[in-house]
Amino acid sequence: MPQDKGLYMPVNIPQLDDKFINNLDQYSLPEIAFHVAKNLLGDDIADDDLKAIIYDAISFLAPVVKLEENVFVLELFHGPSLAFKDFGARFMSRVMSYFLEADEKQLDVLVATSGDTGGAVALGFLGVPNTRVTILFPKGKVSDIQELQLTTNGQNIRAVEIDGTFDDCQALVKQAFTDAELNEKFRLTSANSINIARLIPQTFYYFNAYAQLLKQGIDKVVFSVPSGNFGNIGAGLLAWKMGLPVEHFIAATNVNDTVPEFLKTGVYQPKPSVATLSNAMDVGDPSNWVRIADLFKDDIEKLKTLVTGYRYDDDETLNAIKFIYDNNNYVACPHTAIAWQALKDWQQDNYRGDFAGVFLSTAHPCKFPDVYPRSVAGKIIVPERVKALAKKNKKSVALGKDFEGFKKYLLENK
Repeated sequence: MPQDKGLYMPVNIPQLDDKFINNLDQYSLPEIAFHVAKNLLGDDIADDDLKAIIYDAISFLAPVVKLEENVFVLELFHGPSLAFKDFGARFMSRVMSYFLEADEKQLDVLVATSGDTGGAVALGFLGVPNTRVTILFPKGKVSDIQELQLTTNGQNIRAVEIDGTFDDCQALVKQAFTDAELNEKFRLTSANSINIARLIPQTFYYFNAYAQLLKQGIDKVVFSVPSGNFGNIGAGLLAWKMGLPVEHFIAATNVNDTVPEFLKTGVYQPKPSVATLSNAMDVGDPSNWVRIADLFKDDIEKLKTLVTGYRYDDDETLNAIKFIYDNNNYVACPHTAIAWQALKDWQQDNYRGDFAGVFLSTAHPCKFPDVYPRSVAGKIIVPERVKALAKKNKKSVALGKDFEGFKKYLLENK
C-alpha cells in the first residue's frame, strides 16, 4: 500500500487485440491467463516463469453451468479453499515467492478477512519460504468452517480474532502499512484485494467465462457479481477496459449498499458495516471502489450506465436460496443467491433475449451450513478436506480493535 494511503493501479490499461478476443473459445483457462497477465506485466516476469506460475496457481476449473434459458452460473469455488479468492491468493503468493530472494528480510503479509479471503490466503501462502501471514478476522462474524480454515494451519500462518467488524480489521491493516515504526521493523505487504496482485488473476475467469459461452454460440453477456469490497467486480471492469465485450455489470450487495446507493443518487457515503448471512460482503466502506472510480475518472456517467446496483436483505437472500433449489435443484451459497436474484431482477427490468446472464458463485455452500433450511442443507455434498478440518486444533489470538493493541502484538511477536 502506498504511503499516501491510495492504491496501486497500472499506469496504462493494455488493449488486447481483437484476434485474441474473438477466438477466446480456442484457448484453455491457463492459456488465457498467460496472455492476459503477459499484457499487464510486460517483461517483469520471464515468459517461461510466468507460465510456470500460472499453471501451478490456476490448477482447477471455473465452469459455466447453465441453469435455465439465458441464465448461467460461473462456479468459482473449485479451488483448495472452496472460494473464488483462490485465484488471487495462489497467483499472488507465487509471484511474491518469485521475487523474494533467499537472503532478503522476511515478508510479513497482513490480511483482513470477512470470511473467504483468509482461508484462501492461508492455503496460498502455507509453507512458502521466508513469508509469514497474519490474518485478522472479526469475532463471531465468520462461519464455523471459515474460522477453521483461518485458525488450523500453523507453520507460517497465524490468526488474530478482532472484537469488531471487518471494517475494523481492514482499518488496522491499513494503519499498519503507514506506521513508520512497523515499516522499519517489518517488510509489510497485503494479501487483501487492495493488493493489485489479487485483482490481476481475477480478470482471468471473466475472459474464460466468455470463452465458454463463445463455444455455445453466445457472444453477448451480462455479469452479476456478489460485491463486498468490490475487488471482484473491479477485476471484471478491468477486463472490460482491456477489451472483453461485456454488455453490462450488476453489483449485487446485501444491506451494506454503499455502492448501489451511489449509483442511484450520485452520492458516495460510506457507513458502518452490518452483519448479514452473506458475511463476506459485509463491507460498509469498500476499498476497491477508488480503483473503479479511477478506471472511469474521465467518464463517470459511463460507469453509471455500465453498472447497475441491487441490494437484498437476509429474508430476500433466504427466499432466493430456496427458489433456486426448488426450481433448479441447485444449492447456492448466500452470496451467490444475491447475485442470482440481482440478475433475475435486472433481466425482468431490461429484457434482452439474446443476452446471456451469468451470476458468479463465489463460495461452496458447505461453508454456510447454518444458513440453509433443513431440506436444502441435506443436499449439500461436503468435500472430504472440509470434514478433515474439524479434527484439527484451532489457534488464534484475541485482540480489541484499537491500533495500539495490534501494533504491540506485532512488535512483541517478531
